[in-house]
Amino acid sequence: MNIIDNKSRLLLEELQNLITPNSNIYISCNHFTAFALFELVDIFSKSKQINLLLSNNFDAEDDFRFIQNEKENKINLLLDRKYRINQVLGLIDDKIQIRKGGIGNQNILIVENDGISNCFFLTPLDLDSVCLGTINDENLIFINNIEDTQNQYLSYFNGAWNSSKIVLNDAVKALLEKGTNTISAEAIYKYSIREIFHYSTVNERADEKLEKTGFKNSKIWSLLYNFQKDAVIGAIDKIETYGGCIIADSVGLGKTFEALAVIKYYLLRNDQRVLLLAPKKLRENWTVYTLNDKRNILAEDRLNFDVLNHTDLTRERGKSGDIDLETIHWGNYDLVVIDESHNFRNNPNKRDGMTRYKRLMNQVIKANIRTKVLMLSATPVNNKMNDLKNQVAFITEGNDRYFSQYGIDSISQVMKDAQRKFTLWYKNGDPNNLDVNGLMESLDGSYFRILDMLTIARSRKHIEKYYDMSDIGNFPNRLVPITLTPEIDTKNQFSDIGQIYDEISTLTLASYTPLAYVRADKREEYEAKYDMETGTGSVFRQVDREQSLIYLMRVNLLKRLESSIHSFGLTVEKLINFIDSNLKQIENHQSGTLNLDLDINNIDIDDTELEDLLVGGKTKVLIQDLDNIAWKQDLKQDKAVLVKLMGNIKLIDVERDAKLLELKTIIEEKLHKPINDNNKKVIVFTAFADTANYLYNELHDWLKKAHGLNSALITGSGTNKTNMPKCKTDLNTILTNFSPFSKKRAEIYPDEKNEIDILFCTDCISEGQNLQDCDYLVNYDIHWNPVRIIQRFGRIDRIGSKNDNIQLVNFFPSMELDSFIDLVARVQGRMVMLDVSATGEDNIISQNSREMQDLDYRKQQLKQLQNQVIDLEDVHGNISITDLTFNDFKIDLEKSTDSELEELKHIPKASYAIVKSNLEHVKQGVIFCLKGNSEDFASKLKNNILYPFFLVYISMDGAEIIKASQTKTALDYFRKLAMGNDKIIPDLIAEFDKETKANKKMDAYANLLKTAIQEVIGVQEEVGLDSLATAGGTTLLSSVISQEENLELISYLIIK
Repeated sequence: MNIIDNKSRLLLEELQNLITPNSNIYISCNHFTAFALFELVDIFSKSKQINLLLSNNFDAEDDFRFIQNEKENKINLLLDRKYRINQVLGLIDDKIQIRKGGIGNQNILIVENDGISNCFFLTPLDLDSVCLGTINDENLIFINNIEDTQNQYLSYFNGAWNSSKIVLNDAVKALLEKGTNTISAEAIYKYSIREIFHYSTVNERADEKLEKTGFKNSKIWSLLYNFQKDAVIGAIDKIETYGGCIIADSVGLGKTFEALAVIKYYLLRNDQRVLLLAPKKLRENWTVYTLNDKRNILAEDRLNFDVLNHTDLTRERGKSGDIDLETIHWGNYDLVVIDESHNFRNNPNKRDGMTRYKRLMNQVIKANIRTKVLMLSATPVNNKMNDLKNQVAFITEGNDRYFSQYGIDSISQVMKDAQRKFTLWYKNGDPNNLDVNGLMESLDGSYFRILDMLTIARSRKHIEKYYDMSDIGNFPNRLVPITLTPEIDTKNQFSDIGQIYDEISTLTLASYTPLAYVRADKREEYEAKYDMETGTGSVFRQVDREQSLIYLMRVNLLKRLESSIHSFGLTVEKLINFIDSNLKQIENHQSGTLNLDLDINNIDIDDTELEDLLVGGKTKVLIQDLDNIAWKQDLKQDKAVLVKLMGNIKLIDVERDAKLLELKTIIEEKLHKPINDNNKKVIVFTAFADTANYLYNELHDWLKKAHGLNSALITGSGTNKTNMPKCKTDLNTILTNFSPFSKKRAEIYPDEKNEIDILFCTDCISEGQNLQDCDYLVNYDIHWNPVRIIQRFGRIDRIGSKNDNIQLVNFFPSMELDSFIDLVARVQGRMVMLDVSATGEDNIISQNSREMQDLDYRKQQLKQLQNQVIDLEDVHGNISITDLTFNDFKIDLEKSTDSELEELKHIPKASYAIVKSNLEHVKQGVIFCLKGNSEDFASKLKNNILYPFFLVYISMDGAEIIKASQTKTALDYFRKLAMGNDKIIPDLIAEFDKETKANKKMDAYANLLKTAIQEVIGVQEEVGLDSLATAGGTTLLSSVISQEENLELISYLIIK
């Protein structure tokens, strides 16, 4: 007996020496590989006959193990598999008979020469390249070889052969031919996407769960469009897999109903308890669906969930609706749904009490039972890539290593790195032509991985492209925006905005900065009470906060002037009254006596008996601790300026308010010339409730008498109003009567015939409302954040609209936009920005200050909106979540038919397709899709967003390469070249076969692949070197991909 170890002696060499033209060969095994049999073609061709028994476990529907196994992957790098398999198929036709059967559990190869058998016992190996010794294996190989002079084993074989009646030649050839089939470009693209994104049957698995709960019989499910159903299924799957999901669909795609469907699913599962958190202004959007009320179109679903305001998280007592905040069991919720979750993007410090962020994290999500989280946000990532960090933390319960099993060692580090790279990209880029692809290439793949795992983000373009619009209804056509720039005064006697700026700049606003007037001997006491340490250890001084508020107040004065002369006048009047109140306190104090026992750190500042002795808002100051001479002087100076302003304001009555008259004119024009058949509806948005009240009060009678139209006012604070007969003034009733079709009024108030046609409102309804009955929206003042403008327009720019056209009207300041923005920048002044996080990107003062940052950035966006209506993801300089995920590619696959998906299962790895280039800038070449087989991939995500997959394009001359670090670009090319090319092109195939001699001569392409592999290896080595300088350890180059056998060829597209 001899032992073959495939090191000193190779089985292949033994067979070469043993087999002659007189040899008969008998093989019994579970399976063989085409790559192994190819090595034996010349040897076996010399023999008389070959009988092959395949295990009784043989399955004609088996996978690709007859083509190759995992250890033979590197043979695919030669790219000649088609030729090899064709040679094997020829051998089978000429020499080999295959039947089903075996000799017990033995894998054996017998060579019979002149009546003497040589037996090779292969078990546990099968007939593959490792068995032959053409591929090294780290495991020890022991193949026993004996000379069987009695032919005992041959007798066993012949007995099994003769008893088998099942011939497998055709079945085995069919399996092998899968490796030679000609494939379309679209099919190879979809196959690659399937491999890259581990696409299996996610939606099918979720579907099964939905069926079991009876969820698909619910009312909410029946009301969803197909694209919304896909979002719900995907969200449930992410929640179950990762513990949470962020739905970031664009404005107007119905996130509210998607969330309600997810809630219904969880309510059907063992009566799970659900909490919904919404901004106060959107509360009624949700509570109506919990009521036994005619306005609840989902009443039959009996949705039973708690609704609280975001601000309720900072309250210790009192009621929110019917919920007692003092006794609520915060930690007893199975699912928390957060509407407008970007409001929780900051986790600020607070000196006293608990912030809403910390209450939600510590007492709701982390407490007691494991809480799942669904977040809704239409806000793009924008220019703060780090915004997602605190939202993701709700899903991970603050565990920074939550995704370590997915190669992400530190979520916070990933977010910091993303922000740093965004800042560099924005700073160094052309502000008029920002290249998003440049950012994509620089970002850490870990950032994409987090987004891909947790977010569902579809844009309007996605829906139009991937879904049957006949099922949904189209989006309305956006007419070119109308931009209006009226003066303030019809007589042009009121100062222009620039002159008003000069007057505002002289204001000290001393009423709002009492800390600045605290005497030197008392300052230390106030610093001890009000200053606080930030997250980075620096000190946040309350006196700096007050100084910064001065700048914000000046900006607010300008914004109110831009909104309406009426709103501006109310603010000026309020400032005068506040100053008078302060002057009176000073006067009263000077006539009283000094109380030496009073100390700011030892008194209850909420004590009503001390009210007359304290000044300030949230920051109280004892009036006796102030330098009242200096304070009084500045108060009087401010009053003089404001009184003069007020005198001029009072001259502008309704008849001289040029902006109000312009609004009347455009409404009248719209009513006389509707843009859709007899549609008279108009929405007028303003940032200020004072302006909305003013417009309603001045116009509702005129609209009723002159045009017979009902009007309504919704402000979110104070009292809503309407002059529609018998109409309640709660938000939902007003909106139902304003947009009866979209709000399904016929089901709620079937006898109601009156409607509201003109709606004056603030941003309290700029989100979460479907008002698509209306076709005309006016922005009476321009919000600094263009996202808000687009969100407003999203109330009427909605899928399935009954209107063919919709119109946006924007009132801009009467001066040039550039000049106005520059003016704002000057008013803003040197606002104190404090480092309150490790990145220094957040400002503890207030959210308003954030809006005023990056004024040049906003200027470009506002200019864009003057000329066209755009989607959130198209706003200049914005980065949308839809830019950062791979939805386009995944949807290509998900929208495939069942038969197409079934075909993909029959494509083996290392298959290719040929396509004629339809892109001028893409030369002839190849796109290779490779996969790294290293298990330690945390650091490798750094330079490749799709790791462990790599996509590399290389031109035939090798001069042009799209590197592995530019994977998204290569994937875009792959998609553009392949999608739609779903047919085989015979001429291309024939030309390629001639060029390569039927895939035998693939050297030119194999050399390109070698170059691509070297590029991949280079990228990985760069990562190893980069990691030497980063926190958290070192990637040793020895553990980095450095050899071809660590790479597996998934597919390739040959471009002609």
